[in-house]
Amino acid sequence: MDKLAEFRHGLEETWHSLGEGWRQLRDRASEALTRFTPVNRSRSSPEDTSSPPALAANWGLLAGDLYEDGEQIVVRLEVPGMVKEDLELEVREDVLLIRGEKRVEQERGNGRYRVRQCTFGSFRRSFQLPAPVIAEKARAKCSNGVLRIELPKEARARGRRIEVRSG
Repeated sequence: MDKLAEFRHGLEETWHSLGEGWRQLRDRASEALTRFTPVNRSRSSPEDTSSPPALAANWGLLAGDLYEDGEQIVVRLEVPGMVKEDLELEVREDVLLIRGEKRVEQERGNGRYRVRQCTFGSFRRSFQLPAPVIAEKARAKCSNGVLRIELPKEARARGRRIEVRSG
């Protein structure tokens, strides 16, 4: 009976560990989970395969980081295969909006896809900004599939050191 109890205990611990792992993955990825809406463009010829096949994924992950220091807020977003012309940025009050379009990249030839996990189409991501920023002085750069946005904080959001004097 002791062996059965040990087995049950080990199974319960394994099940709990798996459940906790899935919860952590869900929590971490929930903001990165992004809906891609297919862009409807009329085809110029029957050979034009620029639009994604019906079985292409409509949801994908656009992982991002938000970093804050005393002077600025930095947002990094992974946007593989995209260039600056594919992206549009806007600050509305305390939210950074990122819109874009990931275009279809298909292999040409006689083969056919067996697995289709890449997402294509237009998307929208938003980041809640932890402090007021000066949107007019923001800078953005897209390089090697990473979009980096630097948003200088407003002076009132930076804080101010107060010297304590005696007497």
